[in-house]
Amino acid sequence: MDTSLDRSLAGRYKSKSQIARVLTESWTSAHMYCPVCGWPRITKFPNNRAVADFYCPNCKNQFEQKSKNGAFGAKIADGAYNTFIQRINSNDNPDFLMMSYSLERMTVESMIFVPKFFFVPELVEKRKPLEENARRAGWVGCNILFEKIPIQGRIPIIENHTPLNKTDVLHRVSQAQKIRTDDLSARGWLLDTLNCVNSIEPDVFTLEMMYQFEGTLALKHPHNHNIRAKLRQQLQQLRDRGVIIFLGNGHYRKNV
Repeated sequence: MDTSLDRSLAGRYKSKSQIARVLTESWTSAHMYCPVCGWPRITKFPNNRAVADFYCPNCKNQFEQKSKNGAFGAKIADGAYNTFIQRINSNDNPDFLMMSYSLERMTVESMIFVPKFFFVPELVEKRKPLEENARRAGWVGCNILFEKIPIQGRIPIIENHTPLNKTDVLHRVSQAQKIRTDDLSARGWLLDTLNCVNSIEPDVFTLEMMYQFEGTLALKHPHNHNIRAKLRQQLQQLRDRGVIIFLGNGHYRKNV
């Protein structure tokens, strides 16, 4: 996989946003394989499609690409807030390809794959409406709270403009499927618990360590009045999915 952007395409456009869009989308069409099934190339949808940018001709998976000149921060700007929330609630959202590129070096610096089942409404931040003098006055966009996505759902394909081994990427995507659930309420609790597990430094941890997150989870789930019981239930879910291993006597080990 060549991570160089095709400099010859830039000369056809004057707008920086157009140049960036053409360079990044052309690179993905020419070089990006399907991270779900491994098909050699994904295909670009016609322009101005509302839902997704690319699809896999083999497994039919759809992808939205977000690109930025430079590294991504904690938040990534996306489209209309209400549209995004509706897509999450209906399980109709595409997977994401997050591309960081350098126009100075004309290279793809990083590419991260985020499966759609790692999204819940709490990961989408509502932005302020555009002001009255704006062309789309009143329009409300959103930000993806990227750093709050569990690490199991941020799967690197390219790091430091170096492609990672395709077999390893596909394995990590397959492992991420263990987290998949189309039940949005269950998904929220599962991801919250997974983030708690991830934030514990040792690979072996205890139930008492997990109880330290009781207050935080109570704020996120105010209608649940038995957080500890819910945590035990979610740990069992993660165990059954092979994400963690129960060692006995309230001890667990991460299975990553």
